[in-house]
Amino acid sequence: MELFRNSIFVRMFLATFASQLGTMVGTMAFAFYLIDRFSNQPVYATVAEMMYSLPTLVVFLFIGVLADRLDRKRIAVYSDWIRAGLSLVLLVAIHEDWIIAAFALLFLRSAISKFFAPAEMSLLQGIMKPEQYVQASSLNMSIMGVFMLFGMSMGSAAYYYLGIEGAIIIDTASFIISGILLAFCHFPPHVRQPNGKMKLKDLNLKSIISDFGMGFKYIVRYRLLLAIVLGFFFFGIVNGVFSILPLFTMKYKLSPDQYQIYTPLVMVFLGIGYLVGSAISTPLIKKAGKVIVLITGLFLIGVFTIFLGSFGSIQLYLGMMVLLGIILAPINVVLGGWMPELVEPQSMGRVSAWIEPLSTAGQAIALGFVAIAFPTLVSVTALYWILAVSIFIVSVYYLLVLPSLSRKHQYETKTEMKAEMPG
Repeated sequence: MELFRNSIFVRMFLATFASQLGTMVGTMAFAFYLIDRFSNQPVYATVAEMMYSLPTLVVFLFIGVLADRLDRKRIAVYSDWIRAGLSLVLLVAIHEDWIIAAFALLFLRSAISKFFAPAEMSLLQGIMKPEQYVQASSLNMSIMGVFMLFGMSMGSAAYYYLGIEGAIIIDTASFIISGILLAFCHFPPHVRQPNGKMKLKDLNLKSIISDFGMGFKYIVRYRLLLAIVLGFFFFGIVNGVFSILPLFTMKYKLSPDQYQIYTPLVMVFLGIGYLVGSAISTPLIKKAGKVIVLITGLFLIGVFTIFLGSFGSIQLYLGMMVLLGIILAPINVVLGGWMPELVEPQSMGRVSAWIEPLSTAGQAIALGFVAIAFPTLVSVTALYWILAVSIFIVSVYYLLVLPSLSRKHQYETKTEMKAEMPG
């Protein structure tokens, strides 16, 4: 693959792999720790998930602006190293059984991580050709499939063989490795700071708010981009419910006595599907088009989600996870490859800064609802129906608006290319 001939891309790829793998191990291990330590209080596991998502609502005003105005490389490197330091403090909190402090540290660590994604996405956009966006997105989905295949199992194994402390040490090491790899990447100045050199002291609250508003104006100006971004609110609801649902399904419905064994298997089977879906994503998108792949995939996922809620068999549940993974991967490839195509490099940070709050708001609402309503007001099956309804809402919305907007965008792009051709 041509992407791997780019040494900077290889280093960034390895850095992202290390960081995400360590995060997966630490997150899964902490979830098992909470379920094991507080088995009669499932709300703790839900609160932990909220600590991963809620920080976006606190820092969303700053993350995109800083990624567009300051040195993107430094933001990504410092984000890794600060998280490594906070992970060491988290070790102390867990050792002393300070659960409130542990939640606070998860919140802080997650807040720092929010600065990493816009900076990394912008750096990647700067070192790739436009025709490589879909390939890179497909590759990221393949890696996600690997994480799903082995990440939860590794988190479970790390927790039961090394303890929660050992799992967090692995998490800490992954951030250190990621930061070192990124530190050795050499980016052109226009990629690190496309809007010119600027330091943190040059920014003030007024300029930050102004820049953040510019990101909103940019999104509103392009209706196709606006339509895609609005859908991320419902994706947040889906991610919020699904982040905790497999664990609850096994613990409180399908296998109460062996949930530690079967919960990792859910992600293994989903990961198998992701790997298959990632392998077929690029040719499928080229043949069918982004719009058809996205809308058809979402409708199918909604239907399969209803089936998942009705299954009483672990085997059927795991088999359906493979199908979900095969369909989910092309959807994520479409979204991941479309964004850099629609957004100019100097505005990528500010645009992505609007995606995170929308997605996180949906995720926080979903997790808050689960924390309050489960298991007293709603059952596991009801949660699947709520998930399906959210998916159908965004599917219908995209069906109504995306086809015409996509055709208009393609027409405008071709017109601009003809106008730029000499003679």
